Amino acid sequence: MDSSPLNVGLVGYGIAGAVFHAPLISTTPGLRLVAVVTADPERRARAAREHPQAALFADADALLAAAPELGLDLLVVASPNRTHVPLATAALEAGLPVVVDKPLAATSAEGDRLVALARERGLLLSVFQNRRWDGDFRTVRELLDTGRLGRVNRFESRFERWRPELTGAWRESGDPAAAGGLLYDLGAHLVDQALVLFGPAERVYAELDARRTGAATDDDSFVALTHADGTRSHLWMSATAGDLGPRFRVLGSRGAYVTHGLDGQEDALRAGRTPADPDWGVFPRERWGSLRAGDAVETVATRPGSYQDYYAGLAEALHGRGPAPVEAGDAVEVLRVLEAAQRSSRTGQVVAP
Repeated sequence: MDSSPLNVGLVGYGIAGAVFHAPLISTTPGLRLVAVVTADPERRARAAREHPQAALFADADALLAAAPELGLDLLVVASPNRTHVPLATAALEAGLPVVVDKPLAATSAEGDRLVALARERGLLLSVFQNRRWDGDFRTVRELLDTGRLGRVNRFESRFERWRPELTGAWRESGDPAAAGGLLYDLGAHLVDQALVLFGPAERVYAELDARRTGAATDDDSFVALTHADGTRSHLWMSATAGDLGPRFRVLGSRGAYVTHGLDGQEDALRAGRTPADPDWGVFPRERWGSLRAGDAVETVATRPGSYQDYYAGLAEALHGRGPAPVEAGDAVEVLRVLEAAQRSSRTGQVVAP
């Protein structure tokens, strides 16, 4: 069995690259971060301090030119959304497997072309939908798999924040090519989770609003899906919620599961912790959710979050010992739903993806 380490190059050292991908790659057995691309002087200094073994490049072209010398086995694209397609295309054409941070592309047509190129070249293409490994989402999956909720009628899911002022970040751009706004940021996770749980969506309704002064793209949005099995998913994403609703409220024929607050892995990574630390991903007992059926209430232990499982699965897939942890085709289906949400919001109509 081939267990030789796989050499990984990372493009982008902003929040996605520095906070999520680099520490997860570095702490996954069998993966080795050997190169980082960033032209920003402060980010280059940070990358050199945090990953001194990694070679630094000013642009992706220079890294791809050095890929044979580095023995590169994988390129991770964690740069702004508008760069995902050209960088992934260049890497695939150079013969490298690719991981792309979500969203895969700005449009489903671009996503389809990337999936076709990867298939044509026989190369792995995966998308970092890390929220599949949130502890509370893993708990919902377990409750569904064990039948404790019965048949789910309505699935409510929220990523809400209180950030009433714009920050000037590229995600606030109104340029469609930038794929900014909360629909493509947090909505890409919410829709992916709903499709993982309940399968394809047949109808989509959405309200996408730009509420903050000067906002050029959506920052307070709602998306409703009707899945092929009849389940309805109601998904909220907001930067303007002064009072946060439940993270999950799942109403089934045998009971309802409710949990509040966000998975703590992002905050832990921002604080410099990694999956190598003790108690990684563990939810404190006071944050556990509840399973309720009328007056009967049971506290349900939240499963540990495990973002590291994404890269562990990816290493296995690159060695030919398993599937990609997230198929790129799944991310294209998410894009079709996001595009349908945009059409619905413009027309006020329920539309098909």
